[in-house]
Amino acid sequence: MKHEQLYNKPGLKELRKKLRNNGTAAEATLWTMLNNKQLEGRKFRRQYSVDKYILDFYCTSERLCIELDGADHYTTAGFAYDQERTVYLNSQNIRVIRFENQEVFKHPEAVLEEIKRHFVR
Repeated sequence: MKHEQLYNKPGLKELRKKLRNNGTAAEATLWTMLNNKQLEGRKFRRQYSVDKYILDFYCTSERLCIELDGADHYTTAGFAYDQERTVYLNSQNIRVIRFENQEVFKHPEAVLEEIKRHFVR
């Protein structure tokens, strides 16, 4: 029986690249704090896909997804999509934490502390 690829599907490669190259200012700011294993030696990836979902940031060793939310996430449709997505990711043993974009700018240290609080390994 052939298993379908779950992570970083080739069909999503161009979209992942586009999202990386056209990220929000909040994503770019958080990435400067997460890349190169700066946060307690954990390796994070940007725009990593799991099945049909593209995660803003993902730490494979922690199975931890970090999502940054802008205004579109605070609509009824956006909230429903995010809930469905979180349920799916949790079913894959991936924990999801979310921050509002402005938190990255206003309270970067608090954001990093909250991320570290979710490290279990």
